[in-house]
This record gives sequence, structure tokens and C-alpha cells, in this order.
Amino acid sequence: MFIAMNRFRIAPGREADFIEIWRERDSLLSSVPGFRTFHLLQGASTPEHTLFSSHTVWESRAHFDDWTRSEAFRTAHAGAGRHRDLYLGPPQLELFDAVL
Repeated sequence: MFIAMNRFRIAPGREADFIEIWRERDSLLSSVPGFRTFHLLQGASTPEHTLFSSHTVWESRAHFDDWTRSEAFRTAHAGAGRHRDLYLGPPQLELFDAVL
């Protein structure tokens, strides 16, 4: 099992907008070989930002890597720069191999 997470720092007061963008987007993940599940997680809020993380689970790293090189990936991320006012910096990608 392989997990890919992106951490996002979102401007205070823009949390609902961020969640709605994710709710409305067509990630195309359900049709991608090796994809298991997705979650959008909301973390702690500070006066500076609210932390969110996208969390995907894959059968293997190879499946994740194949997706990042696919047309489905390019389509799902085509509008990635449209809502820059929500983000306080770029997302931070974190990748994990399950060991237990």
C-alpha cells in the first residue's frame, strides 16, 4: 500500500471555498488502476491559516507514479492555479510506503 498526501495552508475565512472546490472537481481517480480511496482532511486553524490535506491510498507506488504520468492526472490538475488567493504557499507533497 502507498499513500500520497498534499498539505495545504488555506487563508483564514476561505475554508468553505476550498472545500467546495474539492467537492466540485472531477478528479477522475475512480477510474485509475490501483486507486483505493481519497479523503480531504481538515486540520488545525491558527490566525495565519487552516491546514488541509488531500489523502489518497494506492495499491502500490507504481500505480501512483503511473497516475502522475497519465492523461487523467493532467485533466484533473488543469485548473490548479485558478484559486491562488486561497493558498498560502504551494502544497507540500508527502509520500509514504506502508510498512506494517
